[in-house]
Amino acid sequence: MSLSFGAHVSVAGGVDKAFARAEVFDMEAIQVFTKSERQWKAKPLPDDVVERWFDERTRTGIDKIVTHASYLINLASPKDDLRTKSIVGYQEELERCDTLAIPYLVIHPGSHTGSGEELGLAAVADSLNRIHENLPDAKVTTLLETTAGQGTNLGSSFEELAAIIDQVEAKDRVMVCLDTCHIFAAGYDFRTEAGYADVMGRFDNTIGVDRLKAIHLNDSKFPLGSRRDRHDHIGEGEIGLDGFRYLVNDPRLIGIPGLLETEKGDDDIEDGRNLQTLRGLVAASV
Repeated sequence: MSLSFGAHVSVAGGVDKAFARAEVFDMEAIQVFTKSERQWKAKPLPDDVVERWFDERTRTGIDKIVTHASYLINLASPKDDLRTKSIVGYQEELERCDTLAIPYLVIHPGSHTGSGEELGLAAVADSLNRIHENLPDAKVTTLLETTAGQGTNLGSSFEELAAIIDQVEAKDRVMVCLDTCHIFAAGYDFRTEAGYADVMGRFDNTIGVDRLKAIHLNDSKFPLGSRRDRHDHIGEGEIGLDGFRYLVNDPRLIGIPGLLETEKGDDDIEDGRNLQTLRGLVAASV
């Protein structure tokens, strides 16, 4: 038993198409976009597509599903117009998730763009509080994603994510998604058994392992602490196989969606190769 392995899957042709693509590689979990990640606006989900989504979900048995919010959204922005637009955009994404009964929506905490970390973190929490007030009955849980720490991006330390959660009133509506490439680029070294124990111990003490609801499984093209977000195939980057070996054999993480965000190659063949690598590590001795 280990993570529920899967990948970010294309929804080209309709969100319902994701399941058949995941089925090819025996995925147990998927991550999708419910709209273009590079645009603010999106057409409503057609009723027939929603119906097929649930039919395919039942047919394949793939029920561990995560979606990712648009990269345009910045809940930390000090600019009132952009933050208001981001709040509205994020609410729309939450509503789309509710339509599809997707339990988790991953979002980057945002960038303070010069206002400073303290104000930026407070802005993220305030945005979430406003969203929760506007959508009191939404069933979707927000997953704050760990980041690499590029520029003025927030969320590169466990303490920053904890600071956001501390200021959110409905704490049960905000959990965490850990990205292996991002935390490595931010300076967390989990490539040895002792290092992994230390990093996860710090996460547990600062945030709580019980708040970890999804993991992005990506190796890193750049060295420890580089603060550069460039994903590599599992075991072929600066993290290497051992860091992933400790993670996939951690009994505390059994059943959590473990999702690839690596380059896919023709016909998504690289997803199959990376999944095979990960599954092979589960059988290996730690």
